[in-house]
Amino acid sequence: MPPASAPRESQVSLKTVFTVCFGLLAVYGVAMFAIRTAVAIALSLAALVLAVALNHLVELLVRRRVPRGWAISTVVTLAILLIVALGFTIIPPALAQARGFFEGLPTFLGGARSSHWFKALDGRLHIADRILELERQAPRMLEGAAAPLLSVLGGLVTSIVTVVTVLVLAVFMLVFGGSLVQALLSEAVPEHRPLYTKVLDKIYRSIGGYLGGLVLICTINSVVTTLFLAVMGIPFYLPLGIFSGSSSLIPYAGPAAAGALISITAAITCSFWKGVGCAIYFLIYGQFEGNILAPLIFRRTVHVNPLVVTLSILFFGELAGVFGAILAVPAAAATQIVLREVLRARRERLHLPPSPFDRPSSPTSSNPTSSA
Repeated sequence: MPPASAPRESQVSLKTVFTVCFGLLAVYGVAMFAIRTAVAIALSLAALVLAVALNHLVELLVRRRVPRGWAISTVVTLAILLIVALGFTIIPPALAQARGFFEGLPTFLGGARSSHWFKALDGRLHIADRILELERQAPRMLEGAAAPLLSVLGGLVTSIVTVVTVLVLAVFMLVFGGSLVQALLSEAVPEHRPLYTKVLDKIYRSIGGYLGGLVLICTINSVVTTLFLAVMGIPFYLPLGIFSGSSSLIPYAGPAAAGALISITAAITCSFWKGVGCAIYFLIYGQFEGNILAPLIFRRTVHVNPLVVTLSILFFGELAGVFGAILAVPAAAATQIVLREVLRARRERLHLPPSPFDRPSSPTSSNPTSSA
């Protein structure tokens, strides 16, 4: 009878089992933390982008021998004054237009009933009866409008608190961000520290290029739309043009929503056909800005392929909504920088020839380790 074989020793140690379990728990904990703190993460990222934008202006003043503390105070004060000026430029005309809309609504509906297009629609859809029913229910609807009004006021207060929070976080990043980055880099392995510094510097300059391109896109939208509305004879064309330009902060969806609101305003305050003309303009300009202007500008300022820009906006917008669409381009640029550096290090380790897509890095005028 052959001797019984000795039991084989397990190839998986207890340490490996505990390591895998703790790794899975850590991943689960990070995922739950990100889900539960999504709003805080969004505010922090918005503040980081704003801090990078302001820091470029701060460094411009520092290079002109202005102390950094005074430079930060000057830039933050100018940013606050700009926000307040835009608010006073847009909000009062918007309230005046809303009041004029409700005051002139009966006249507008009366003129619409006598038009040819209304009669044609009424013959098929019988919308005249529905409008009469709406007019009968209007007093009752106004009596119950307190709750929606309070909701709107609550949303306005929340927006103001959000802006103040982002601005305060950005100021703290400007003041203390440099020392924090320096502390993190000092913990890195000395031979890897130059690589990490190089990657951070490229990401910093890429975000600055993105913000510069975004300002250019918003400016072009504001100027072109203001001129168009002025030529069309639309009242309050200046605040409406500024509103249209600021909508370019949200790719695709922002210009579409702004175009719809401005077209409805033109139809109510002027004429139906002017509203149609505005709708056609915004439809054409929105396609031009989203598919031609923005990708080409970001290709120059962020050095990202226009196809990558479009796809990143599409996927990030689907993943995280409006906020994802806003951060899509800098996220794509940062990912591209990290991937290029990782692949370059791999080619150097394997003694492979450099990639034709590797471009020599331009001399930098700033160092993210000494700023936000």
